[in-house]
Amino acid sequence: MSKHFEPEFKRKIVRLHLEDGRTIRALAAEFDVSKASISNWINQYREECQTNEEAQADYDSMKENLELKKQLRELQKENDFLKKAAAFFAKEID
Repeated sequence: MSKHFEPEFKRKIVRLHLEDGRTIRALAAEFDVSKASISNWINQYREECQTNEEAQADYDSMKENLELKKQLRELQKENDFLKKAAAFFAKEID
């Protein structure tokens, strides 16, 4: 017997995948939903984006958000590395 999920719940799952980069497997385990259902919801959302300008704008925003989060993580790693290098060289000068 299949479960019925509200549209808001489906959108939440799709958003977590597209905007936060969460894997389908992790979402399925966390929310007790089949991977196939989540894949179907994502595909349906992408199809909706083809005909609905508002959905397309929302999708583009989610993709941009995900990319910016990735860039932020990378820049934070680089910044931490540079701080450690600066501390190392400061010790060498003394």
